[in-house]
Amino acid sequence: MSHGTSEPNYIAVEGVIGVGKTSFAKMLADRLEATLVNEEVFENPFLVDFYKNKTRYALSCQLFFLISRFQQQQQLMVRDLFAQRIVADYLFAKDSIFASVNLSERELALYNRIAPVLARDIPKPDLVIYLQASSPVLLERIRSRSFTFEKPIDLDYVEGLNKAYDYYFFHYTETPLLVVKTDEIDFVHNVDHFDDLIEQLRKPIVGKKYYVPAGDLSRK
Repeated sequence: MSHGTSEPNYIAVEGVIGVGKTSFAKMLADRLEATLVNEEVFENPFLVDFYKNKTRYALSCQLFFLISRFQQQQQLMVRDLFAQRIVADYLFAKDSIFASVNLSERELALYNRIAPVLARDIPKPDLVIYLQASSPVLLERIRSRSFTFEKPIDLDYVEGLNKAYDYYFFHYTETPLLVVKTDEIDFVHNVDHFDDLIEQLRKPIVGKKYYVPAGDLSRK
């Protein structure tokens, strides 16, 4: 892509755990010669404990992610967003999705007093790409990457997250949004699938656009 004025300078990639957003964000940043901003997942000291005991560690885990993401976004504001392209593998606002799924009513009330204050000065992306997949596919992908701390994740948890994400992005209007169904594609191992997604980004996206790639179905 050229650096035309109609093309997004700041792209955020989103999706439920296991969908491949980090891999896609890295590939996209490489293709666009953009700066990559990765969510600091493994730096969270509460994450392993959270998957073992969600009730006890949900708030600690959530607040660490919230503050970590806020600090990263503050650093983005220091940079000139118009002088360089940026691809992030998360959207700051999505933190509230996990909070709604994982926190108790009292914890969520506390969270909702903190998060909006931090969110006020967060830069908005020019485009959000929401990678979508069915819950069984997501669980299969999570199992295939075999992170030890993810072993306790079950279908019920993935299903709850998936519904929360779909609800959130169905009502999302903050920025242009491209929703991509990824069940039938493998953009990591199939360059044609990745090139096809890149082609979608060449077209101006206003509002919300849904895209269901054909994958390999046409060649079967």
